Amino acid sequence: MRTLITDCRIVSAGLDINSGAILIENDKISALYTKGDTLPNADKVIKGDGLIAMPGFIDTHCHGRNNADFCDGSVDGVNTIARGKLEEGVTSLLPTTLTLPETELSAALEAIAQHDQKGCKLPGVHLEGPFINVHCLGAQNPDYVQLPDVSLVKRLNAIYPVRKVSFAAELEGADKLTAELCSMGIVPSCVHSAANYAQFERCYTQGMRNLSHFCNQMTPLHHRDVGLVGAGLLKNDVYSELICDKLHICPEMIALTFKVKGSEHVVLITDAMRAAGMPDGEYSLGGLPVISRDGAARLKNGGALAGSVLKLNVALKNIVEITQLPLSELVKSLTRTPALALGLANIGELTPGYQADIVLLDTDFAVQKTIVDGAIRFER
Repeated sequence: MRTLITDCRIVSAGLDINSGAILIENDKISALYTKGDTLPNADKVIKGDGLIAMPGFIDTHCHGRNNADFCDGSVDGVNTIARGKLEEGVTSLLPTTLTLPETELSAALEAIAQHDQKGCKLPGVHLEGPFINVHCLGAQNPDYVQLPDVSLVKRLNAIYPVRKVSFAAELEGADKLTAELCSMGIVPSCVHSAANYAQFERCYTQGMRNLSHFCNQMTPLHHRDVGLVGAGLLKNDVYSELICDKLHICPEMIALTFKVKGSEHVVLITDAMRAAGMPDGEYSLGGLPVISRDGAARLKNGGALAGSVLKLNVALKNIVEITQLPLSELVKSLTRTPALALGLANIGELTPGYQADIVLLDTDFAVQKTIVDGAIRFER
């Protein structure tokens, strides 16, 4: 099966072709063409109509969407989220869990294992918690916080592959957990943490190279101890994940992070919860009541931010406006960079031989078509 996408602006890492075409053979990208090239015959032609073609987006941190949460333990809910994310241009997604009892985490992964594979791809799970600092909860439930326990990760990994685990670096046994996760091919990440720089350094020496929702629920930059935010800025090889909704992080901090880290080590995430894609109203996260209003999800009691309702294509639009950097540079933070951070092969670039995961957007970054493994799974 040969599919040809014509008349599109092709934007990938370090690449910006004003008017070109993309040839897909079965599920992989076969060739790129520029204006004036002779185009090959194809079984199917998708007219780009001047749209922007980018690699499919990768969201490494998402709890839910369309009034569904991965921790509901519902197969229908998993399928609803995976289909809904296609509307944002997401072609690969890490279902993200919460700090909950093992029985509920197991049920969540069992439901994920039964997804119908008609939405975006789910290459592995992200466990956010339960190994977090009880004093840095954010919207996590304090009743189920526990110390690092690799045996729990192994039991969950046997149900569905665990790709990333986010935990507090200062907890007893965190450095050992880091080493064990790395040996299993699982990405260790720090979050919901009061770690000082030295405590992070202990995990760093064991292989930690990731900071989940950078700046949120972690020790801020201080001139006597640069903390986790300082570590994220100082360590060139650490991936810093940003929720770029202009609420979790102010535009100036977003600009600073890109200026210091570059898009090679900044990963855009949504941290979206079930209110994403839904009207304003009352929802829940991990059993805690949440009010979604005016683009923000906050705990009903206390008002702390409780995940987001951000869409990844909107996050791209925001960083374009904030940083004014070239699109061929910024696109890395939604595609190639998260793929490299997670060790996902052959996705994240519009390159011959890579999977044909492609999103077509208009000039306002609204998604018009999402292609997964060479097949259109969403079109407006």
